[in-house]
Amino acid sequence: MHDYQYDHQTVKGFIVSSIFWGVVGIVVGLWISIQMWKPELNIPPYFTFGRMRVVHTNGLAIGLGIGAIFGISYYIVMRLARRPLLFPKLARFHLYLFNAAVALAALSLFAGMNQTLEYAELEWPLDIGVVILWVMFAVNVFGTIIKRKEEQMYISLWYIIATVIAVAILYIVNNLAVPAGMTKSYPVFAGVNSANVQWWYGHNAVGFIFTTPILAMFYYFLPKSTGLPIYSHRLSIVAFWSLVFAYLWTGAHHLVYTPLPDWIQTLAIVFTLFLIAPSWGSVVNGYYTVGSDWSKMQTNYLTKFFIMGITFYGLQTVQGPTQAIRVVSQLIHYTDWVPGHVHMGTMGWVTMTTAASIYHIIPKIYNTEIYSIKVANTHFWLVLIGQLMFSITMWITGIQQGALWKATNADGSLKYTFMEGLAKNYPFWQLRTVAGVIFTVGMLFFIYNIYMTIRKGRALAASQA
Repeated sequence: MHDYQYDHQTVKGFIVSSIFWGVVGIVVGLWISIQMWKPELNIPPYFTFGRMRVVHTNGLAIGLGIGAIFGISYYIVMRLARRPLLFPKLARFHLYLFNAAVALAALSLFAGMNQTLEYAELEWPLDIGVVILWVMFAVNVFGTIIKRKEEQMYISLWYIIATVIAVAILYIVNNLAVPAGMTKSYPVFAGVNSANVQWWYGHNAVGFIFTTPILAMFYYFLPKSTGLPIYSHRLSIVAFWSLVFAYLWTGAHHLVYTPLPDWIQTLAIVFTLFLIAPSWGSVVNGYYTVGSDWSKMQTNYLTKFFIMGITFYGLQTVQGPTQAIRVVSQLIHYTDWVPGHVHMGTMGWVTMTTAASIYHIIPKIYNTEIYSIKVANTHFWLVLIGQLMFSITMWITGIQQGALWKATNADGSLKYTFMEGLAKNYPFWQLRTVAGVIFTVGMLFFIYNIYMTIRKGRALAASQA
């Protein structure tokens, strides 16, 4: 019993840590959104857009995303294996090392230490730290699953296993480098090869950090929170293997109209279009699960988080393959359409599903109920409105940017100067900041609700003691 309680403490530690780093990442994101239309808020050398953007992306991907994935995966694995973690003390050390690594990563990026690879900016000493963290995670996940007391492996375990294996391979290969001192290194790949490996990694980092572990949460917590059995376990398994097979071939769709060989671009586009099927396998599974009792959308406050989350996942996985097609890419590539696409996934699918999972876990750990369903509902509507405003604003901006950049006069010269195009972005960038503020307020309601639930649980435990 003691070990099991210890594991709960580690789960809670990762969840609280991820929320803290999420606040840091969101605040930095708001700041850089303002810098886009108020350049004087670039404060050299540490608080310029170039340095703060990578703090934003890494802080939310690693600090919030991976922090929550570590904690919630431990929670899921324990229950589906029907046993405590195999190495509880290792899990606790994993938590401490994780927070130290994220803090050092943020400081190094603020200081300008950057190997200039998207989502892989950390220099080699911190890369080694990330690998050590991942090995700790893998040892506990695989060890606990191997020693499980439940013979059947539910779909969430398959998604967690895929996450562990794929991220390890992707991260190590893309970060192979030759050190040139403690704060600088040079990638072993160069030119077109570097670009190809980078986006093989970059897109699949999104696939195996923002997709497979979030699907593990979705498949576990949707039935748990609603009391409705998953519609089809067979469909979830077919969707899983199809997704894992196709995802690893899609990265080159980021490199359409570049020097990368056309056949590699086309291969990536074909597999990207194929991805619609396994992605929507999970969407359909979610809809049909709740379809047996749609009243849960009103009576169970978590249901709408999961259903709206999987809806944004479904929209994301139609929009992504569509923009990979060359005729679409030639208009919106390198425009604000792309961050609009990314943030529908991160602010809609990932954040809603992760927050709902945390809403389910924290009361269970403290043997209590959520502090306030009304506050949770307020959180839901604010993040929904903020995310929709953000994404739609960026889609409009992106289409406008692409059209302005492509417009030519009769003699073939560009119709608009760079500054004319830039000035037209400002109203949309200001709206994006407003959307970010609305979303942030929603997340503050979430943090308040979790904090008060923990207080309530502690007070209850103290009174019972």
